[in-house]
Amino acid sequence: MADDGSKQSTSVWPLPKFYFQVKWDANEMSFQEVSGLDIEAQIIEYRSGNSKDFSTVKMPGIKKSGNVTMKKGVFSKDNKFWDWFNQIKLNTIKRIPITISLLDEAGAPTMVWTLKNAWPTKITGTDLKADGNEVAVESIEIAHEGIIIANA
Repeated sequence: MADDGSKQSTSVWPLPKFYFQVKWDANEMSFQEVSGLDIEAQIIEYRSGNSKDFSTVKMPGIKKSGNVTMKKGVFSKDNKFWDWFNQIKLNTIKRIPITISLLDEAGAPTMVWTLKNAWPTKITGTDLKADGNEVAVESIEIAHEGIIIANA
């Protein structure tokens, strides 16, 4: 008898990445794409002078996160990116938590990334083409002070 898949465990398949939610502070925003959710430990290389090995030892150093890029469609009278970016004044900007949640079929978070003390570092407006047939998309690059990852 063929298996129709109705008895499969939910842990057999990886989660699809197309159903997600982004919250800026308490406000929910819609995005087409989120990228750059990465973190790495920088490498410290060390070698003592009397080491018999003529190579270095590698140790984990300071943790470093890259900037996160978010893309969304351009809508009439929607200036949220620009309004936030224009708050930058002589090394001061309102920093906010940004929460990105990967959702299951019911809309419940299954994987959650929280950006600590996030602020805009770059905005890229849409390109314009007289013969184009695409939606106008703008992007914002977000700097932050670390990612907290949680499974819901």
